[in-house]
Amino acid sequence: MSPNGSDRSSRRPMRRKLPQVLTAGLVLATASGCSYNWEDFPRLGMPTPVTEEAPRILSLWQGSWAAALVTGVLVWGLILWSVFFHRRSRTKVEVPPQTRYNMPIEALYTVVPLIIVSVLFYFTARDESKLLELSDKPAHTVNVVGFQWSWGFNYIEKVDGQPAAGPEVPKELNAIPDKFQKDFPEGAGGVYDVGIPGTRNPQNGNPGPTLWLPKGEKVRFVLTSRDVIHSFWVVPFLMKQDVIPGHTNVFEVTPNREGTFMGKCAELCGVDHSRMLFNVKVVSPERYQQHLKELAEKGQTGYVPAGIAQTDPARNAEKNQL
Repeated sequence: MSPNGSDRSSRRPMRRKLPQVLTAGLVLATASGCSYNWEDFPRLGMPTPVTEEAPRILSLWQGSWAAALVTGVLVWGLILWSVFFHRRSRTKVEVPPQTRYNMPIEALYTVVPLIIVSVLFYFTARDESKLLELSDKPAHTVNVVGFQWSWGFNYIEKVDGQPAAGPEVPKELNAIPDKFQKDFPEGAGGVYDVGIPGTRNPQNGNPGPTLWLPKGEKVRFVLTSRDVIHSFWVVPFLMKQDVIPGHTNVFEVTPNREGTFMGKCAELCGVDHSRMLFNVKVVSPERYQQHLKELAEKGQTGYVPAGIAQTDPARNAEKNQL
């Protein structure tokens, strides 16, 4: 038998098996998704947003997937086209003509990726700027303190029935730059809550301390660390920020859905990183104020130390970022 005949005979079983392989793959993919809630499919793996800002992040996520899908279909389409139409059995040519130094093609595969990256960069920068935009006076300010191996929450608030604090910011909050301290409410004596790895939510038994937030009111998070780099991640907020010693990150959200949600540290911070869990409980504004009173009644007034004190160069750098 000729070599060409041998090649053709060896390819025929593969052609007969291809539909079977594709069918098996389709059955496997659909069977593994039987328990999947198809209402969640448009979010492409993201949880249901629970803040007014989160849909912007979800839209960016979906747009990135759409761009990746279009690019993938185009690339795979070109690959399959070249494999099918330029196969040796069809053209009877051992080595097809080679195209070299084709300037239009070279310009195309140089310019098109630059355009794709530029478009992704534009939408990412636009949404990031909007998400990190700070209001003049947020309704509430919470200092989130990360430490090995749990979390502390300083509610910088004036609590009903609690004596007003003096005009000076307490020394426990000295690690926070002046540009954020100036937005603290005047006379905010504050209350706090702090956890250990063994702390659990009393309502559902979930591990970690519980951060309470009011529904429909803007909350500013001031993130500080007492030791190493952590990361503050409330999963259905669809965003997270690093908690860095000697540097203060800040962002704001407006919760719009009541419930208890999961939070965790998203930065490998040491041996017990996996135990740095917490809960976020979104309640009505009235219930939120009642919770602050409960903390005060338990004697949890004032603040826990926010973090490592900043050096003068670091404070100056923070001021220059205004």
